[in-house]
Amino acid sequence: MRAERPAVPPRPGASDMAHIALTYEDNRLVGALFGQFDQHLALIEQRLHIDARARGNHVELRGDPVACEQARRALDMLYERLQGGAEIQASDVEGAIRMAIAQDDQLVLPTLEKKGRMSLAQISTRKRTIHARNPAQDAYMRALERAELVFGIGPAGTGKTYLAVAHAAQLLERGQVDRIVLSRPAVEAGERLGFLPGDLKEKVDPYLRPLYDALYDMIPADKVERSLAAGAIEVAPLAFMRGRTLANCCVILDEAQNTTSMQMKMFLTRLGENARMVVTGDPSQVDLPPGQKSGLVEALRVLGDVPNIVTVRFEAKDVVRHPLVAAIVEAYDSDAARSRVPGLPGERA
Repeated sequence: MRAERPAVPPRPGASDMAHIALTYEDNRLVGALFGQFDQHLALIEQRLHIDARARGNHVELRGDPVACEQARRALDMLYERLQGGAEIQASDVEGAIRMAIAQDDQLVLPTLEKKGRMSLAQISTRKRTIHARNPAQDAYMRALERAELVFGIGPAGTGKTYLAVAHAAQLLERGQVDRIVLSRPAVEAGERLGFLPGDLKEKVDPYLRPLYDALYDMIPADKVERSLAAGAIEVAPLAFMRGRTLANCCVILDEAQNTTSMQMKMFLTRLGENARMVVTGDPSQVDLPPGQKSGLVEALRVLGDVPNIVTVRFEAKDVVRHPLVAAIVEAYDSDAARSRVPGLPGERA
């Protein structure tokens, strides 16, 4: 539990400044909450432009009233995770800050617990528990829970594929599905698969490596290997889906922007009884030959009004990798926008 001391009245001439004093009762968790050398507090200071000073299990927040309240909510959110046995890293602090800001911006309608705290969506597997780090991830994780077909659309680094694989692993561990099927269209991004050494599996496996990496993060390695050998987990190129009916499983199609219209229709019609399907992709990163229409873009247009299909869109601000990744995505998006406006720098013929 966290106790809050009454706010100290502002100094004369500082009516626009807030002072919030917090006390966290479990001394064992305070070190992890504040971070080594108070690095988590330093990150909150940097992002919210406040002053955060720790002494023992106390912390004082000074600065803009709105920013101080956001810092309080972020710290409470992180402390609650620590109480639940989770570990926190700098990326978790970033996520808590985003969620605290979003609550003020009315970007999320959080589920409120009895204590009035924000309840974030989470995915729990045997190896780890994942919490939403921004409103888009929160909406995506809730959509995965309730819908049979979910489209996760947006730039790299937003967690679209990672969270989909985590959700599939959770369903498998709970016994809600019998299998996980992970797929990608075998489209080269500048390289030619035919020139790679080995048989078809050896050529394609490196291309599917991100899916394997996510699996090993969620499920113990020995269990992954056994499940792959037994067919409980299947990783295969999209072409292997034709003619199949996928029932009692969770199916994930990654890099879906590289499907053709025919491939996308073929994949979506594989959905069988008691199956869940997740389609992820970034329409701005199509590697199809020039003039070839993306099946993902077409599916989003055609299926927009079909009930029980949920589309969650991520933006550059939702990137949860290195902060520089978000800046790179925003720079490319801005350049693409300029190219569509005549007379602006970056215009293309």
